[in-house]
Amino acid sequence: MVSEKEVTSLSKFISLVLRHNPGAIGLVLDENGWADTSALIDKMNKAGKHITPALLEHIVATNAKKRFAFNEDKTKIRASQGHSINIDLQLTPVEPPAILYHGTGERSVTCILQSGLEKRNRQWVHLSADVATAVAVGRRHGKPVVLTVDAATMHKEGRTFYLSANGVWLTESVPAKYIRTV
Repeated sequence: MVSEKEVTSLSKFISLVLRHNPGAIGLVLDENGWADTSALIDKMNKAGKHITPALLEHIVATNAKKRFAFNEDKTKIRASQGHSINIDLQLTPVEPPAILYHGTGERSVTCILQSGLEKRNRQWVHLSADVATAVAVGRRHGKPVVLTVDAATMHKEGRTFYLSANGVWLTESVPAKYIRTV
């Protein structure tokens, strides 16, 4: 039996490979971010990250953030969002809720309120539909601060939003005029 610590470690490694650096193990992603599931397992094992098909299914099914998804027959796998490499997730624009949230660390608030939210080294700015998720995200960056985003006005003014497979709201950027502290 594999420990939770090992599952977490493997999940983080899969995240690194599928979101940021498939070349780390010689894996190739297609233009939509999909990798051959058998190739991922084979290349992970060759890299010393021991994984079986059953363990990979367990990781995908139990990941609290739903970071990964299989295609229908589980022959392909990809990260649901969060890529720093250029891929097309084939997302369809969606009308967002009136208010979305962004969690950050206390030290970033002043800068965000002045210059807005930028995607930086990722493909999208990530937003959540609830405060609890934003707090959890913010906690990863120090003392958490939750910012509200006036998504309804952004959308009305022509900004596009997408909803990833794991429920994260995505947009190109959030100008400062749409952001407030909670």
